[in-house]
Amino acid sequence: MQSDCAFKNSAPTLLILAAGQGARYRASGGTTHKLDAMLDGVSVLEHCIRTARASGLAWHVVREGADGGDGGARGAGMGDSIAAGVRATRHADGWLILPGDLPLVRAATLQQIALALQGDEDRIAVPHFAGQNGHPVGFGRAYADALCALSGDLGASSIVRSARAAQRVRDCAVEDEGIVTDIDTVADLTRAQAVLRQRAPAT
Repeated sequence: MQSDCAFKNSAPTLLILAAGQGARYRASGGTTHKLDAMLDGVSVLEHCIRTARASGLAWHVVREGADGGDGGARGAGMGDSIAAGVRATRHADGWLILPGDLPLVRAATLQQIALALQGDEDRIAVPHFAGQNGHPVGFGRAYADALCALSGDLGASSIVRSARAAQRVRDCAVEDEGIVTDIDTVADLTRAQAVLRQRAPAT
């Protein structure tokens, strides 16, 4: 696990999911894996890593799925990737789940979601921008077993639904279009490039 943690006391670990196949990106005309695509001279995944470093949170890149993989294979479903990441960081005080195809998320947003979890290990924090749910979604450490049991492509949406029914979800409004600007196609990459060039410098 990589860590540049500046938070004091308990803080969640950021899991950057980088194990998907990215088939839609190639089908749209992409010539590389979407996480290797260049965005303003830097790969999509490297944007996420740089933001992780800037956030001060501990972070871990998930490059393999539940079957163990080869340390660099891509192709696991989101559920498999989340489970693998939580198992690799089981000591963490919660987790923020960030798909690696969201390169424009701001470090301040990661910090905001992390702070929303502090003091309550049974809390889930969900960011919103302009009425849309986004990532990273934060999970307190009480959800470790449920996250480790995930598999397939569905991710943790069922866990969030159950927690919401139990009034354990904290909704966090953020001024960050990056939480909903994912890269699934070449057109998405072009749109992200325009957003990146127009936005104010990240803080």
